[in-house]
Amino acid sequence: MPRRKLEEVVDGIYMEPAPLTLGDEVRLKYLGKLAAAGADRIYLRAGYGFEGWTDVQDIKMKKGRDGGWSTSLVVNDPTRLNFCFHDGADHWDNNLGRNWSYEIHNGELND
Repeated sequence: MPRRKLEEVVDGIYMEPAPLTLGDEVRLKYLGKLAAAGADRIYLRAGYGFEGWTDVQDIKMKKGRDGGWSTSLVVNDPTRLNFCFHDGADHWDNNLGRNWSYEIHNGELND
């Protein structure tokens, strides 16, 4: 099956698929303020949970020809995916301290 085009979910952040289902491989592309500032590297900081973050990881993103930064991860927790971005030099894009969060669906259809 061909990959779908990434959709812009908020300014400068593209994601596919949406909504998220447990087990999905999520592709993210970042064209936010760190990319616009010319960062040499960008990391996706991702974790799961509703209150605090668990299974927190920093994933190095790959720079594309268009100046955007991309990576992917597999959703392996049934709660909520939380993420933000940093350049490894203590410069963050974290949605003004709110980060970005997406509920994880279990894949069942509701009537």
